[in-house]
Amino acid sequence: MTVSFVHIRRRYDFRSIEIGRWVTEAERDRAAVRFHDALITLMNTLHVPEEVISLKSSLGLQYGIGGQLGVCAHYIPATRQLALAKNAGAGSLAHEWFHAFDHYIAGKVFVQPSRQAFASSLWLDSQAYKSHSLTSLLFRCFEAILLSKDGTQPSELFRSSQKVDREQQVLYWARPEEMCARAFEAFIEDSAPYNSFLVRGTRSSPEAQLGLYPEGEQRDQVAQAFGDYFAQLGRALGKASLTGSSKH
Repeated sequence: MTVSFVHIRRRYDFRSIEIGRWVTEAERDRAAVRFHDALITLMNTLHVPEEVISLKSSLGLQYGIGGQLGVCAHYIPATRQLALAKNAGAGSLAHEWFHAFDHYIAGKVFVQPSRQAFASSLWLDSQAYKSHSLTSLLFRCFEAILLSKDGTQPSELFRSSQKVDREQQVLYWARPEEMCARAFEAFIEDSAPYNSFLVRGTRSSPEAQLGLYPEGEQRDQVAQAFGDYFAQLGRALGKASLTGSSKH
């Protein structure tokens, strides 16, 4: 079977897939194969169906469109678009997908969130939420990433991220949605077969050397929490498909 973006859109039911005008036919075809392999790896690692990958058809993909100087990939909450640059987006898919998921799930879990809010930030701000067994598992992920093991102090990941923010005079690395996306990257890189288009650099990159990814015991706790959450989400959706209903 020849893999194309048409095939990818149909399989996952993405809302849209847009390709930049400067992407050649050969580049488009190569990118389609890389997207296909990475998305299969992501889906199998999370043990979820295709509808989770496309966030129930709400997520759009862009490849080689626009872009920002120095930014190889980004997620746009206002339009729910995940965008990868043509020549520099490899390794960023898992990170940006989790941003999309974090944004999408905010509307399912929290009470009247703002349109561009992320669930991780709302959790840290103690916003009102809807009680559900899946919600409890999701919150364990945030706890493992953002808090110490006993839940009383900021995590080592947060402390390292805050330190780099101070040194660079920015507020970026310690934002909860960024820490959670990087933690998700680490989980995927440790759990999935190697796929450099999906994720890379959580173990030995300059960012990893600065402590910007979970390490040691915290990394294991994060992996366990993410694994439990997504496995249960996949099972819940499987049962829902049999009964014709879904709430998450």
